[in-house]
Amino acid sequence: MDSFIVSARKYRPTTFHSVVGQESITTTLKNAIRTGKVAQAFLFCGPRGVGKTTCARIFAKALNCEHLTEDCEPCNTCDSCRAFNDSASFNVFELDSASNNSVDDMRSLVEQVRIPPQDAKYKVYIIDEVHMLSGSAFNAFLKTLEEPPAYAKFIMATTEKHKIIPTILSRCQVYDFKRITENDIRKHLQYVAEQEGVTVEEEALRVMATKADGALRDALSIFDQIVSFTGKNITYQQTVKNLNVLDVDYYFRVTDFLFSDDISSALLLLDEIIAKGFDPQNFIAGMASHFRNLLMAKSPQTVTLLETSDSIKQQLLQQSQKADRALLVRALELANQCDFNYKMSNNKRLSVELCLMQINANYVYKKARQSQER
Repeated sequence: MDSFIVSARKYRPTTFHSVVGQESITTTLKNAIRTGKVAQAFLFCGPRGVGKTTCARIFAKALNCEHLTEDCEPCNTCDSCRAFNDSASFNVFELDSASNNSVDDMRSLVEQVRIPPQDAKYKVYIIDEVHMLSGSAFNAFLKTLEEPPAYAKFIMATTEKHKIIPTILSRCQVYDFKRITENDIRKHLQYVAEQEGVTVEEEALRVMATKADGALRDALSIFDQIVSFTGKNITYQQTVKNLNVLDVDYYFRVTDFLFSDDISSALLLLDEIIAKGFDPQNFIAGMASHFRNLLMAKSPQTVTLLETSDSIKQQLLQQSQKADRALLVRALELANQCDFNYKMSNNKRLSVELCLMQINANYVYKKARQSQER
């Protein structure tokens, strides 16, 4: 049996250009290399799966590359690049602070820093999850971080910037990585699907991108999971079934019931959703997002803020015409309030049902007033 490589590793970027969704950071790093103004220490912060360690590796490889491209990308052909790609570089060191977080570990690192690089310009230390270092380890590292040898560069990565002591932060150039947009994730998943010969529906890609919550690594793991479930042909229905995601059609149907004074059908549909094992809080949070999308669809200027497929966008445009803006704002406010108070409620299902009743009652009251005014 051939060894399987997960997509997150197989399609891990090897150049700045291939990094997804972090253009401002990659451009800054390339300019630093181009001008020769490379700081002594860098701190890459941000959520999981957005490219912190990947950028650190590419940057480390580029610093010692012997034949950089015109765009300051590593050539991947020189001895230094090939050694790095084969995990055999003597000048780039990766440390995991989760398992190397003691004072002795930092003292060992400080001793290594004193040794000059071998056939390269820099020795680069990539310290992952640096917030896991103990307070004593941080203090043991401070002096070296402030006044390292000219050939030593430190690149630290963390998901919890607030745990880094100020004395470390003040000695680093801090780069804040952002969550990757659903659109960028969807495009990358489409690229991976094409490379793997997988046919996938656009709406299925959108569900995967939404489920990933801004983390590209999570999205690729989800993609592998769906491929294992469906094979080479991924449909929307198979995706929502495997990921246990509530079909967007439920939100459209509930909204139609609420805005047509059919609260009984809305409550019965809620019962059907709960019977299928979906958490009522996830449902009401999804309803809030749906009302938000309907509000965005009310104005041509804000339609571009809808991160949905074209078919869903058309449905939103049609449904948004059935309720005025004030009614949608009130429905969004009630759904959001229900979501906020959900955990404190003793009868959680009743709180969701009450929210639906209030939205419907608000619609009925507004409709009655309009009739009187006529």
